[in-house]
Amino acid sequence: MHTVLKLKWPIAIGLIVLTVALFLLAPNLTEQAEQAGSFQLSDEAASQQAAAILEEAGVSAQTISLVMPLEEELDEAMRETLSGMAADIEALGEPVSSVLNPVESEELEEQLVSEDGKTVLMPVTVDGTDEEVNAVADEIRETVVPEGMTAYVTGEAIINNDVNISAQEGLKRTEIITVVLIFGLLLAVFRSIVTPFIPLVAVGISYLLSQSIVAFFIDWFGFPVSNYTQIFLVAILFGIGTDYCILLLSRYKEELSAGHGVEESIINTYKTAGRTLLISGVAVFIGFFAIGFAEFPIFKSAVAVAVGIFVLLLVLFTIVPFFMALLKQKLFWPAKKSASHHDSKIWIWMSKLSINRPLLSILVVAIITVPLLFTYNNDLSFNTVDEIGSDYESVKGLRAIEDGFGKGDSLPVEVIVKSDEPLTEEAVVPYFESLSREIEKIEGVDTVRAVTRPTGEVIDDLYVDNQLGLLADGLTEARDGLGEVQSGLTEIETNLAGISEQAGGSAGLGDAAAGLAQLNGQLGQVSQGLQATGNIPQTVGALNQISGGLAGIQQGLAGAAGQSGELGAGLAQLAQGVGASNDGLLEIQNGLSEAVDMMQAMSESETVRSTGLYIPEGTLESEEFAQVLDRYAFSDGTGMKMEVILADDPYSPEAIKTTADIKAAVERTVRGTPLEDADIAYGGIASINNDLQDVSSSDFSKTVTIMLISLFVVLALLFRSLIMPLYMIGSLLLTYYTSISIAELIFVNGLGYDGISWAVPFFGFVMLVALGVDYSIFLLDRFREESANGATVRDAMRISMAKMGTVIITAAIILAGTFGAMMPSGVLSLVQIATIVITGLLLYGLIVLPLLIPAISVSFDRGVWWPFGNKKRS
Repeated sequence: MHTVLKLKWPIAIGLIVLTVALFLLAPNLTEQAEQAGSFQLSDEAASQQAAAILEEAGVSAQTISLVMPLEEELDEAMRETLSGMAADIEALGEPVSSVLNPVESEELEEQLVSEDGKTVLMPVTVDGTDEEVNAVADEIRETVVPEGMTAYVTGEAIINNDVNISAQEGLKRTEIITVVLIFGLLLAVFRSIVTPFIPLVAVGISYLLSQSIVAFFIDWFGFPVSNYTQIFLVAILFGIGTDYCILLLSRYKEELSAGHGVEESIINTYKTAGRTLLISGVAVFIGFFAIGFAEFPIFKSAVAVAVGIFVLLLVLFTIVPFFMALLKQKLFWPAKKSASHHDSKIWIWMSKLSINRPLLSILVVAIITVPLLFTYNNDLSFNTVDEIGSDYESVKGLRAIEDGFGKGDSLPVEVIVKSDEPLTEEAVVPYFESLSREIEKIEGVDTVRAVTRPTGEVIDDLYVDNQLGLLADGLTEARDGLGEVQSGLTEIETNLAGISEQAGGSAGLGDAAAGLAQLNGQLGQVSQGLQATGNIPQTVGALNQISGGLAGIQQGLAGAAGQSGELGAGLAQLAQGVGASNDGLLEIQNGLSEAVDMMQAMSESETVRSTGLYIPEGTLESEEFAQVLDRYAFSDGTGMKMEVILADDPYSPEAIKTTADIKAAVERTVRGTPLEDADIAYGGIASINNDLQDVSSSDFSKTVTIMLISLFVVLALLFRSLIMPLYMIGSLLLTYYTSISIAELIFVNGLGYDGISWAVPFFGFVMLVALGVDYSIFLLDRFREESANGATVRDAMRISMAKMGTVIITAAIILAGTFGAMMPSGVLSLVQIATIVITGLLLYGLIVLPLLIPAISVSFDRGVWWPFGNKKRS
């Protein structure tokens, strides 16, 4: 400290110049957080694999929706308006790739206009980045939507952008409120106009410098960043930075009041309060540094606070001594009285219970906390929309879709299938219907849209049982046709017999009539056989023979018709009748032959046995199916997309469970099919949230374990005890779970949210444990000091509680106040984190720390220092 004081001007000027230079040169941390995105899942996550497949295929365009709630049902004027709007959007050009006009056709109107006709969707496909998507949305609002029309633009990219905007606006409000709040608290503590500026300047330099360093680290080393990074830097640096400054300034004023000179007072301050500050800062640094071992980037983004703590300690040991030496006694102007912390009356009173009756004290803590723990259900919410509330246009649009079409229709789950082989072959497509059937059976699934059911409705004509029914109908028609041919031939035979008599019994005509009668009899037998046995191949063969006989008779009659007069005309007419009958037989024969071929193909098809579907060759090349393939197939037919419409809100916990069930059903169904070796991934917000649930749960457990072990090692080395770190950490765990139980009661049971926002438990735990450990260090380090001075365990604890109670309570109130500044941010997760931390700090400072920690400490007596022991000073 002598060197710091000697070089105070160069150090202060150098640090300020460095801060300004880095602030001006550093990348924009806000923009870096926005570019990083809201989720930042790993490439192995199913939702990210789906995005990668679509991007590689060049079909990663995003769909946003223009939603129009109507007061009345569609009329012609509105139809013209909608068509004009669709044309205007398409005229915007790149990156808009397509627009669906909801009134272009009956099929589109059925899908894009709600049943009551009062909500209209106009999907717009944009092939661009999130920034380009939002730029298109802005242009639609400004240039396309007619004045006076209510219309909302919504979509996943729009909602995420609104979340970012809300977070940044919340950060600005938090910064302003934090500064005003801290200034007021410091004014109340020190009763000085000058003093509050010192912590604000010191912490302000720390914040600006650490923010710049973190921004450079992001550019240089890929340092993790999220929307939480800046907000946590503000809350923690201003919170504990102010706490540490109070310790230093209070001790400095005590030293001055004791008659010591300025330099001596500064040196004494840093020997005592500075040591405690350094120990606490190192513990907090270790806590946040351990977060760097997390895999989830959003969780890791809190490691930036460790950078902030390091910079804060540097500033507190340089800039604060500078102001102490520069301002001397004027630092506390105009206050005259000492601002040192007095013995805490509250903690003295509580020490009588915790030290004299430790078991009762532990019971009191248990009565307060344990019942709350039993109410905790660990309900989590992944609803991004809750983060920003219902005032944003994107949310209003989402709600309008839900009201008009159902909640699941707004953001479906996408099943993406990618193979090296074509998936648009007749032998492969039926397996997508098998998948659709299995998925549709899942509770929570409303409908499935796929290549075999493009509107969500099953195409019955693709099913074998329906096709067999059509074949049966065809056989009936064939039998009826044979009967009609037989009746016609009977009539021809009668007429031919009459003509034969008129011609004097011409042998040729008589033979023709007899042959015709014979063939007609055979035809009757064939018809009866077809009806009795259904043997189509045999029927086809017999018809072929009969057709040959009729052809011969027709030729004979045609030759005889060469006679003049009425006889010739009659024979010609009969020949035409025989020819027509023969044509009818050939048509029936061809139809039956096609049926034979189709049945043979069915019998040889594996898909029929596996799926119950049969797609005749050439069906997929038809114009009708070409449109369907354009919608669902990609990558020249080697990729296929399915859309699963959920029955629940896509952001809800139920949707996440349904998505997990969909994944299991797909994995089970594709076994032993041509899709087994294909890459299958899942897109959509419910899939993203399902991945978030998996990764956040596993990462929480792993990271928390690393953090607690790190803290245990640090505390064991600090206190030379393996016992004290255990109950220090245990008390913090008790405080955390009690606090989050209270938060769950407020937000879930009270306010009706699905659960606590998914990132809140992790950040709430990290904040509360890393900051709460400060207060236990304040108390137990003083306890160690008093015990080393010769006091008994009970006396050492009694003195420590009296001396440190006011410090801890004041620090807890200030830190709770800085987190309280998050409340007006408007961002739900920040409000919930603030609730947990504020509740936890006050619970720890007023109940757990003064009642539980002393009770356990005195219960162990000298064993509290096991196994190293606490050496008494001579």
